[in-house]
Amino acid sequence: MTERKKLFTEIPYLKGERIVLRRITQADSGPLKKLADSETVNRYLPTFLFEKKYEDIHTVIDRMYTEGMQGSIHLAVDWNGQFCGIAEFYGYKEKRHMVYVGNRLLEKYWGQGISSEVLSLMIEYLFGETDIEIIAASVMRGNKASENVLRKHGFTLTASGIPEDWGYDEPVTEDRWILKK
Repeated sequence: MTERKKLFTEIPYLKGERIVLRRITQADSGPLKKLADSETVNRYLPTFLFEKKYEDIHTVIDRMYTEGMQGSIHLAVDWNGQFCGIAEFYGYKEKRHMVYVGNRLLEKYWGQGISSEVLSLMIEYLFGETDIEIIAASVMRGNKASENVLRKHGFTLTASGIPEDWGYDEPVTEDRWILKK
């Protein structure tokens, strides 16, 4: 049996029918800045995302695969050759063979099935090429679109209404989902 690779040993390049998940480069700085600054996109996200860590988006990109790799892998989501968002592996628990996944898209790409295809590629990679056995996701309550994508891919709701510190003045209420290999 082939030994599975550990997550964080490489920056994956994943290609689907319509999208590619790849390393973020300086060429992505314009749309990445729009994504980081979008109040509409960020209303369901923590305040401490890596793309918001530094004022200068070029510094963010320069540090994404050094200091950013301490706990997450960020990948550009390209749709028909256009940067449209970020996919992320984070919260890696090596002993449990578990990782969290998430993605965020520029608003003009919502409702086109891109998040679903992103999640399919992430699941295929994690369960097919790595030693990951549990994929988890945290979703802010009220984010029905993300809940629907998780359900479609077989995720199970494991906890509902959990207060969590996402960097806002008050704790955020989230739901937690998992998918087992």
